[in-house]
Amino acid sequence: MGCCDAPGLMPIEDAMEQMLSPIKPIQTTLQLPLADAIGYVLAEDILSPIFVPPFDNSAMDGYAVRLTDLNANNVMPLAGKSFAGQPFDGEWPAGYCVRIMTGAKIPDGCDAVIMQENTEESDAGIVINQTDVKPQNNIRPTGDDIKQGDVVLPKGARLTARDIPMIATLGISHVTVVRKPRVAFFSTGDELKPLGETLAEGQIYDSNRYGIKPLIENFGCEPIDLGIIPDCPDQLKATFEQAQTLADVVVTSGGVSVGEADYTKDILEELGQIGFWKLAIKPGKPFAFGKLSTAWFCGLPGNPVSAVMTMYVLVQPMLAKLAGHTEWKAPESIPAITRSAFKKSPGRTDYQRGIYTIENGQFVVETTGNQSSGAFRSMSLANCFVVLERERGRVESGETVNIQLFNSTLY
Repeated sequence: MGCCDAPGLMPIEDAMEQMLSPIKPIQTTLQLPLADAIGYVLAEDILSPIFVPPFDNSAMDGYAVRLTDLNANNVMPLAGKSFAGQPFDGEWPAGYCVRIMTGAKIPDGCDAVIMQENTEESDAGIVINQTDVKPQNNIRPTGDDIKQGDVVLPKGARLTARDIPMIATLGISHVTVVRKPRVAFFSTGDELKPLGETLAEGQIYDSNRYGIKPLIENFGCEPIDLGIIPDCPDQLKATFEQAQTLADVVVTSGGVSVGEADYTKDILEELGQIGFWKLAIKPGKPFAFGKLSTAWFCGLPGNPVSAVMTMYVLVQPMLAKLAGHTEWKAPESIPAITRSAFKKSPGRTDYQRGIYTIENGQFVVETTGNQSSGAFRSMSLANCFVVLERERGRVESGETVNIQLFNSTLY
């Protein structure tokens, strides 16, 4: 049997293509105060209206000098002071220096700044102990960081905590961004119980929504939590109809396998269309993708590891494209040497949970232990996925595998 001969199982590469190809970025834009824009995707380039720094300034606390004066003598009386926000504007006689602080404007005619540690104070003035002074020493020139008109951030970049202060240095108070995708999500199943309630026989707590919501937020989307929906066709249908009026994407957890009480597939066929249903991946084989009347649909498996893994690997790039996040990049595959064996049978691409370290410049990885799709502790302990190819079988300690380090959305 070939690697994909199992009936109805689609390779993950084909599934990704089917998910991404029809997605068009949201066109609705918002004008937001800069302080409120973190996590949003830029709808237009950020162009610098100014030079940064806007004037030549000192990189050190010290003394501003003219090289012609410095070459004549090394003791220089003080002509005045230049502080940040309070530049020197007095008369600067020949042979004198100006006390200057870090970030302060360079006085006209200054060729260099002598750092304070290379000077001494005397009754005659400031003694310059540095002998080899280069032109523009310790001077940050106008536009050294950013030139006026530079593209500081491109359209399609998602704003981070590093970007906001950079934009603020330009004096830009508002930015134009793309509206965040709205993602409605709910769990299905009579066996699920809300946290804090007592479990009856055969019941479990609904943990999946607590994994899905932070991922949606970390992906830069707006979560809409519709709770737990029992295995009732009428209630499920009503929830789907409500969800698609609220959101751009509807995500369910559970109800996409082949059990007698899994009604999601029938409802989807009534309300929209199914793109695919089963994937050649592990965990997460019963992952579904389709289109409702007015929203996209992603059906995650009910097992907690499967739900988080498929949300991270499959749904994340789709939401990034929907958000117009053109700077988003898929996790890079890195070769690593195994320090433990990994069980696997050919037939499906396997995303096992691993812990990587670096030894002598080489990535090494070991298993987190129990790889069951219902054992979430293995996910909690992991810092990477060990991605084993469809055709690959068991991996022994010492072999080379590809790993994908978790990006910031899983931290």
